[in-house]
Amino acid sequence: MELILVRHAQPEWNRGREAQVDPRLTPLGQQQASLLADHLADRRFDEVLVSTARRARRTAAPVLERIRAEVVHERAWLHEIHMPAAWQGSPAEEVGRAMASARDRSREQWWEGMPGGESFHDFHARVTLGLTNELAEHGVVRDDEALWTVPESVVDRRLLFVAHAGTNSVVLGHLLGLEPEPWEWERFASAHASITVLRSTPIAGRHIFSLERFSDSSHLDGVEVTR
Repeated sequence: MELILVRHAQPEWNRGREAQVDPRLTPLGQQQASLLADHLADRRFDEVLVSTARRARRTAAPVLERIRAEVVHERAWLHEIHMPAAWQGSPAEEVGRAMASARDRSREQWWEGMPGGESFHDFHARVTLGLTNELAEHGVVRDDEALWTVPESVVDRRLLFVAHAGTNSVVLGHLLGLEPEPWEWERFASAHASITVLRSTPIAGRHIFSLERFSDSSHLDGVEVTR
């Protein structure tokens, strides 16, 4: 089984001087999404899962026009960690200062998330539960030894996820059997509109997920690569 994780293209976090909690794409982001679609054109995917966030849906839109997708779903569990709703329309400089100062928080404070937003505890649980249920629909389940049962009938299936740096990092860590950290997107730092590929690999009578490519942005030739 092959899982392709795509991070959304560059978002417009600040519109004028106002912060955006659910931003659209910048003009550069639209270019990145178009090049991503060119790169994936005519490929077949058994299932496409798209985050409900606007930036992910707008990244996926040109891709869905070009690929051959058997099933397409929007999934709320793929949404990035939710920032404080009160940030919407707030002065961008204030939100920027809050984000910058938050980097000096303790590990436990990182687990609790931003005040008024979703905690990393809840975010991690949401994503891993959603992923577990999604894979179980294909008969793919993990045992207590972090090994996976992958039925022969699904080993050739290809699933495409269009989501976020944080979401994809949690998915990546969970599939690789790593202990979570509340700054997953920092230890798996991916570029906008980049592609990460994992493939199930038979081992010890079951399967593991192998990381074949991480944050591949080679298809963004001619435009700026952003993070």
